[in-house]
Amino acid sequence: MGLGIYCNVAGGIVISSYRELFKRIAPFLLVLLLLGIYFGYQKRDQLPIWPSKTPPIPAAIRKGKRQEPLISVYIAEEELVQEMPMEEYVAGVVAGEMDPSWPVEALAAQAILARTFTLQKIAEVGGVPQHNAHASTDIEEFQAFDAEKINDKVEKAVRSTRGMVACYKNNYIRAWFHAYAGPRTALADEGLAFKYNPPYIETVEGRGGKIVPPEEKDWSAEFDLEDVRNAVLEATGKDPGAITEVEVDCYGPSGRVATFLVNGQKISGPSLRLGLESTEMRSTFVDKLELTGENLCLSGTGYGHGVGLCQWGARAMAEEGCSAEEIVQYFYKKIRLVSLWD
Repeated sequence: MGLGIYCNVAGGIVISSYRELFKRIAPFLLVLLLLGIYFGYQKRDQLPIWPSKTPPIPAAIRKGKRQEPLISVYIAEEELVQEMPMEEYVAGVVAGEMDPSWPVEALAAQAILARTFTLQKIAEVGGVPQHNAHASTDIEEFQAFDAEKINDKVEKAVRSTRGMVACYKNNYIRAWFHAYAGPRTALADEGLAFKYNPPYIETVEGRGGKIVPPEEKDWSAEFDLEDVRNAVLEATGKDPGAITEVEVDCYGPSGRVATFLVNGQKISGPSLRLGLESTEMRSTFVDKLELTGENLCLSGTGYGHGVGLCQWGARAMAEEGCSAEEIVQYFYKKIRLVSLWD
C-alpha cells in the first residue's frame, strides 16, 4: 500500500493512503478551480466566457428553439411595412451592400454581418421603432436592401451561412463594415467617433489595396468654406466664424485624422466627414489639407469609416482562398461564430 496514514473523518471513514485521500478530495478541488475561474472572469471582464452558450434571439422575433425568425421590414421606397423570413431579408441586404458578382465567400462574410447587425439592433433598440418595424431598407437608418439584385451567388452565400452570427462573450457584435479601409482599418472611436472601442475591433491590414480600382482607392475634393463652417456648427453647436484656418489636431492609431481644428475649434474627423458629405470626403485617411481662396481642399485614401470589415479586403481574401468564417474572424478579433437556427 506504500506509505500510509490513518485519520478519522466525518462518519468514521478511515483513509489509508495518500492516493485514497486524493481520490476523495479531487471533486472538491475541481469545484474550487471552476469557481476560481468563474470569479476571475467576473473580476476582470464582468462577463465569463461559457463556450456552450449563444446570444438569445430577441424575444420580439423569437419563434421557437432553432426556428428562423420572421421580421417586419419597413420598405422605405413604398412607405409600408412588410413581413419576411430573416434569411430572405439577409439576402436582400447582401445584394444591396456588396456587388453580387463577387466571390461567394466574400458575400457569405457579408451575410454573417448582415444577420448579426440586424439581431444586434433588434436586441438593443427594437430595430427601427420609428417605423414600428424590426429593420428598414433605408441605408441611412439601417442597411441597404435590393431584392432585385439577388442572384445564385447571393443565395448560395446566404444558404451556406444560414443562422450564423458573430458574437463576443455571448452578445452580438456591432457588425460594422465599409467599402475600402486603405492600408489599415480603424478603431471605433477613431473612425466613427464611437464612445468606446469594443475589444473585438482592432487595427489590421486592410488587405484590399492590390485589387481595389483607382477610382475607389484614392479621392480628392474641394469644399466651400461656408459649408465647412455650417458642418462645424451643426456638429458642435458652436459657430467657428468665417473660416481662416483648418488643421489636423491629432491622428488615431491607424493614421486617420481623429480630430480637426477649425479656427481653433475641435471637431472629430468622422463628424466633419459626415457634415461635408461622406461620398465626397470619402474617409478620414487624409494626406493633403489646404485652404485655397474660398475652398478647403482635401485628398486621401479609403472609402468609408474604416471600422470592422473592409469589403474590398474581404474580396481579396476570398480570391486567395479564405472562407467566410476566416474573413470575419480576421477583421473582428476574439469573436465566436455560432448558429442560431437550422
